[in-house]
Amino acid sequence: MSRGLWLIIAAFAGLAWTGAAAAQDYPARPISMIVPFPAGGATDTVARFLGERMRAILGQPVIIENVAGAAGSLGVGRAVRSAADGYTLSIGTSTTHMLTGGLYKLPFDLLKDLEPIIEIGSEPLLIVGKKDLPADDLKGLIAWLKANPDKASVGIAGVGATGHLAGISFQRETGTSFQFVPYRGNALAMQDLLAGQIDFMIEPASNFRALLASGSVKAFAITGRTRLPSLPTIPTADEAGLPGFFATLWYGLWVPKGASKDVIAKLNAGMSQILADPQVKQRFDAFGIQITPLDQQSPEALRALQKADAERWWPIIKASNIKLE
Repeated sequence: MSRGLWLIIAAFAGLAWTGAAAAQDYPARPISMIVPFPAGGATDTVARFLGERMRAILGQPVIIENVAGAAGSLGVGRAVRSAADGYTLSIGTSTTHMLTGGLYKLPFDLLKDLEPIIEIGSEPLLIVGKKDLPADDLKGLIAWLKANPDKASVGIAGVGATGHLAGISFQRETGTSFQFVPYRGNALAMQDLLAGQIDFMIEPASNFRALLASGSVKAFAITGRTRLPSLPTIPTADEAGLPGFFATLWYGLWVPKGASKDVIAKLNAGMSQILADPQVKQRFDAFGIQITPLDQQSPEALRALQKADAERWWPIIKASNIKLE
C-alpha cells in the first residue's frame, strides 16, 4: 500500500475518532431549545418540563428560547440557521414542523433541513358543540349538519391551523358543509362557543378539559385511534360512527441538518429515558398528551411521520386553496 493511501486512511480515521470523542464529551456547555410559540402555551410548557429533566440526564442546563411568529416558522427558521453542533434544539408540533410547509413559501425545507431526534407524543382533537346544539352524539351531529347545509359555524384557531384542516377533512368524510370562523387562538373561539355564537369546534382535547368538567359544552368524539385515559367516557370517531377519521397534534424534537449521528443518538436515548419515567407519563396524561410508544421513538420514525402527514395534508391545503402570506 502506498504511503499516500496510508495518509488518506489515517486522515479519515482521525476524523472518525474526533467525531466520536466530541459526541462522548457532549454536551460540554448549555443547550438552547427554541420554542416557536410565546411563553405560556402548551408547547412552551412541554419544553420547560422536558428541559428540566434533560438537564438531569445530560448534565447541562437547557435554556428555553421563545421565537414566535408566522405560525411558528420564524422559530423553526432560527433553528435551521443555527450551528449543527447539537447545542440548538428545535421543539415543535405537526403545525410548525409539517403543516407550515404547505401553507407558506418557506426559505427552508422542513423535511430536509432539520434532523429528527424523537417524536415526543401526540394529542387527539376533540369534536365539541355548544350546550344547546340539537345533537347528542356524532351521528346526530352529522345528520343535523346534513339537514342544515352551510348554516352551522365552526370556530378555528386561525386559517390553516390544525382544527381548520381537520374541519375540511371532516366535511369531505361526512358530505357536510358549514362555515369556518377564524379566531386569534382557541381561547377567543371557546368564549364564543360558550356564548352560543358558534356551533362547534374541532381542536386539541386539552383545550376543553375545564369546559367538559363544568358541563358547559357537548363532547361528540375524540379523533385519536384510542380513547384518552383522562377522558375515558368520550368515544373515538371510529366508535362513534365515523370510521377512519383520525387527526392528531403531535410533538417532536429536532436539531439542524448536519448534526453528528452520535449526538442525535445521545439525545434520542436521553429523551427515551425521560419518556419512560412513570412520573413523566402521569404529567403528560394531565397535559392530555399520549407519549409515543417506544418502538416509534426513533429519528427514522419521526421523519416517516412528517413525510406521511405532509403527503396527507398538503394536498388538502392545495385543493382548498388556503393561502397565507
